[in-house]
Amino acid sequence: MFAWVTVAVAVIVLAGAAVLWSVPDRYLPWDTARFPDIDRTSLTAEQVGVVDLLEAEHSEQRPGTFYSEGVEQPWCANFVSWIMREAGMPLSNPNSGHWRIPGVYTLQEYYEGEGRFEAAGNGYRPVVGDVVLYDNTSWVGQHTNVVVAVEGDTATTVGGNELGRIRVHTVDWADDSAVVGFGRLPAA
Repeated sequence: MFAWVTVAVAVIVLAGAAVLWSVPDRYLPWDTARFPDIDRTSLTAEQVGVVDLLEAEHSEQRPGTFYSEGVEQPWCANFVSWIMREAGMPLSNPNSGHWRIPGVYTLQEYYEGEGRFEAAGNGYRPVVGDVVLYDNTSWVGQHTNVVVAVEGDTATTVGGNELGRIRVHTVDWADDSAVVGFGRLPAA
């Protein structure tokens, strides 16, 4: 009996370790990443505005209702909408015309309608200030983050509503099957 319990515990531990090894860090419950040092000298004024706001909000860690006008709901897209509005590039909900777009699918509709959506796998290379759109039904479903740095095929992003926090991540957009595409910043 003791041997079976030991084997069962070992299998559970190994399975848990395998899951944690294979899961992109944006789905994990801890956040050890501090806001990255970003060289702003080569960025446009719009990009600097987005990065400055993301850094301030990452430091502040306000509750999700702050970004959703008091509404209790998943708030990753509300966070993106708020950042863009505060940076002087407000979005417009295609269903209501309001600056706040509370859903990732509607956020994608907005970017498509504006001609600013780049589907994953089309060779597009994101830039600082672009919005990453995810759909990974096996982990957390739809999600969105904002790009703050790009190096090679890896982007550093900041997103809200990640276990109630604003978190920093890296994503290899070419190899991450959850990346649906990008919402581009408006042309300066």
